[in-house]
Parts: sequence; C-alpha cells; structure tokens
Amino acid sequence: MGDDEATISTHVLDVENGMPAAGVRVELHRVDGAERLVGRGLTDEDGRVRRLLEGRLEAGDYRLRFSPDGAFFRQLSVTFRVTDTGRSYHVPLIVAPYSLATYRGS
Repeated sequence: MGDDEATISTHVLDVENGMPAAGVRVELHRVDGAERLVGRGLTDEDGRVRRLLEGRLEAGDYRLRFSPDGAFFRQLSVTFRVTDTGRSYHVPLIVAPYSLATYRGS
C-alpha cells in the first residue's frame, strides 16, 4: 500500500504536560453489523499513529479505541462515519487528567 492512499490516522496530545502523548495504545475497528479490528498501533514520540488502517479505506462506520492509561480515564471509544474514500481521515485526541476531547482534523 502506498503512502498516498487514503487512510485513518490519529494524534494524541497531553495538555496537562503540554506535549504529545507517546505510547498510547490505539485500535481501529470497522463497525458494519459486527465489529472487527482493522488496525492498531502505539503513538510515536510525536503522539501520532500515521497509518492505522491495515488495508483499503471503505465507506462506513469506524470506531477508534484509545487507551490513555490516565489517572481517571482508562479508555475512550469514538465512532465516526467515512463517506469519501478518496481522502484520509485524521481524528486527534486531547487528553488531560479529567478531560478528553476529539475532533475531525485535517
């Protein structure tokens, strides 16, 4: 698979410490009736997993499952819909001890 093919990526930022969150376990699931694992990784030193999807991007619902291993939040799942398979999807996570936020990035 070439680097220019559409994929799903993420970036985890630790706002308590003002830095990327390295070593966060991330799983990507395809949700189409049943849920199946289609990618996984650990965030790198820049807090990123640049290519989570193992295989071709298909239209439909996906679930990202983050395991930040924080003092309070242990896991977060977010489900989103892919409609345009010609573009990549970037879904960042912002973490703090008692707060989590996500958004559709570019």
